[in-house]
Amino acid sequence: MRFVGEQGVSVADLWRLARTKTNLNGMERWGYVTVSPKPPRRTSVIRATAAGQKAQAVWRPLPEEIESRWRERFGGAEIDRLREALAGVVSRLDVALPDCLPILGYGLTATYTSTEREERDCSRLSLLSLVSKLLMSFALEFDRVSTVSLAITANVLRVIGDAGVRVRDLPQLSGVSKESIAMALSFLGKRGCAVVGASAGVKGVSLTAKGRHARDQYDTLLRVVETRWDLRDLRLALEPFSAEALLRGLVPYPDGWRASVARPHTLPFYPMVLHRGGYPDGS
Repeated sequence: MRFVGEQGVSVADLWRLARTKTNLNGMERWGYVTVSPKPPRRTSVIRATAAGQKAQAVWRPLPEEIESRWRERFGGAEIDRLREALAGVVSRLDVALPDCLPILGYGLTATYTSTEREERDCSRLSLLSLVSKLLMSFALEFDRVSTVSLAITANVLRVIGDAGVRVRDLPQLSGVSKESIAMALSFLGKRGCAVVGASAGVKGVSLTAKGRHARDQYDTLLRVVETRWDLRDLRLALEPFSAEALLRGLVPYPDGWRASVARPHTLPFYPMVLHRGGYPDGS
């Protein structure tokens, strides 16, 4: 929505500007944009509706507002230290990645559409952009050497023990939605990594030897990538931002849909952004 003005933008130009594709059908269905002609193709033009323009006005100041709130909550010096550490890593990236975490594709892997180099001066990037670029780049490198994506490994395989687990327990254990879990289990089943079945009326999932190997390689591969990147400064800068500290700040807006559902007990180890709505827990 950041790149869709009143005059509209072609699908091809949006991919170039945003450095990623998006769920245009969903954006139309939710009433934010119109796309013409249909079906969407590279030359189709995307225009913001009245509702989309209203949403743009609401969303535009949020990155700065959230960073300001984090400065109050965690401290200005801590945020500056985090920004500096993130910028130090992002400035070394070869490819300019999106300023957000893209919708995950098949196998819950991330893709991008950029061929440009990342800017070396990251001072103008929001904290949101810095975190997103780092997470995505880390996942891309992890996925190159892993048989299962970081999103699935970190959030699903990680919490399935050798004895298996009830499927209904996975959302609470992982911090991602049941829809995200369903997509992950479907992929794992097709790849021969997991078996889902019912016993005494309870649906459970257990890992095959292939699945256990992928799970057991998770920590090793993380350390390999982390060592290669030399993330010691970033690790120190991240210490004040524990999961417990972050969860304390997740108070839902009273009129929003999250206020009507149970509050999460944990956060995802890697955001699983789906086409359903773009939320980091796959909702």
